[in-house]
Amino acid sequence: MEKNVSEMILDALKTAGIKTAAALRQIFSDAEGKATAPAECLTARGRIEALFDEGTFMESGKYVRRAAGELDAGADDAFEGVICGWGSVCGKLVYAFCQDYSRTKGALTEAQARKIEEIYRLALENGAPVIGIFDSAGALLPEGVRALAGYSRMMSCVSRASGVIPQIAVVPGTCAGSAAVVAGMFDFIVVSETKGTLSFNAPFVLGSADAGKSEFVAKSGLAALTAKNDGECIAMAKLLLSYLPMNNMEGTEEGLSRDEVNRHIDTSDYEAGRNAKSLIAAFADDAKYLELYGQYAPEMTVGFVSIGGTVCGVVANNKAECGGVLTAGAARKAAKLITFCDSFDIPVITVLDSEGPDISLEAEASPYAAELAKLAFAYANAKCPLITLIAGEAYGAHFSLMGAKALGADVVFALDSAKIGVMSAGRAVAFLLNDKITESVTRADLEAKWDQKIGSPVAAASAGEVDDIIDSAEIRQRLAGALMMLSAKNKCAPARRHTNMPL
Repeated sequence: MEKNVSEMILDALKTAGIKTAAALRQIFSDAEGKATAPAECLTARGRIEALFDEGTFMESGKYVRRAAGELDAGADDAFEGVICGWGSVCGKLVYAFCQDYSRTKGALTEAQARKIEEIYRLALENGAPVIGIFDSAGALLPEGVRALAGYSRMMSCVSRASGVIPQIAVVPGTCAGSAAVVAGMFDFIVVSETKGTLSFNAPFVLGSADAGKSEFVAKSGLAALTAKNDGECIAMAKLLLSYLPMNNMEGTEEGLSRDEVNRHIDTSDYEAGRNAKSLIAAFADDAKYLELYGQYAPEMTVGFVSIGGTVCGVVANNKAECGGVLTAGAARKAAKLITFCDSFDIPVITVLDSEGPDISLEAEASPYAAELAKLAFAYANAKCPLITLIAGEAYGAHFSLMGAKALGADVVFALDSAKIGVMSAGRAVAFLLNDKITESVTRADLEAKWDQKIGSPVAAASAGEVDDIIDSAEIRQRLAGALMMLSAKNKCAPARRHTNMPL
């Protein structure tokens, strides 16, 4: 029988005795495409088994059950519809809860919420991630307000843990109403395409059968990842977890990489199509790029890579989609990843290449300025290492908003072919120099002169807004060098005992 991706990862780990996150990423990449997870849905116990390393899961509150009320039809001998506990996920301590639809349809009760609350207490005290697996028909009606308060307890737990430990929500089944709000408070959401649904309002209320399905929530920007079925959904959550630190005090993941740090890269694919994903893959270890929110605002691509074994977040204009225009959705998407990375001290690499801001009435109605303000706040407040690569066009507000040194970037590189300035040469000549066009001086001559004198990376470097101008082949080694230099940022800045007087 063909094994699914999760089983292949687990078998490889057990055989090789490998426990590092970097090893997990490599094994997942090797397994991807060679096997397909089973199409059928897993039980709650099966999901737990797929998540944790074999023999490591320890269940807590196993025999907890609620007290039957006067409105219950007969004695309720069912245990609570959630499995809670902790164990090892590829060598990492992880806490998890998994709603069990086979137990009272996973209905939320006060007792179930208290079980989840206890898991969060342990996770926070031990500084370990939480994975929540959602599959419930809603609150248990006979409990009334106590069940509703259970959702409030869960929201409070997720809020207290936010920015302290990573939280991943997995949705292989139903996640509706207040449960959708709880899942939405997690750092990332992974939805199964088989039966996963995530919506606050029921689809029949909205009059759309597609509302809440995986494609719907992916295009809305709520789901970071989708997977074909339960097994791949769990495997995808494990892969995402391998890029994340245990907590906000640990710092970004660092592991050995078999990829040569100083290798020159080939950017011909990027130069031909201006697809940022091909450039990111070129400078990433083993060409592996875990893209998040890929179906939402595709003119911006965000995700995780490792460079020289150091995990980084990446925010890049994707000029192959809508010219890489900085839309309201693109700004929101970028700000979301930057804020997360800053919470856990994960370096952020920003790649600029865009036709510029979104010039449309629809953008202004978003409201556009407010969305761009969120992006500016994300960069300006970030204390994690910030590295910017200007790979193409960076004009006007786009340059100011995304990874500028004046906004907080630690290091800014520009390719020798980059174009930087207040506006493009074409617009600048049309705006300022139309009267200079003669029979002997063409528009093309003026535009070329503008690019050389004002819109060049040399001009930006002369102004101190670019640290170095580099060739495209050396992008990887220069990014790796900057990451190494910034590796101690915010971690061990030495405190002075006293000055050393020149006696």
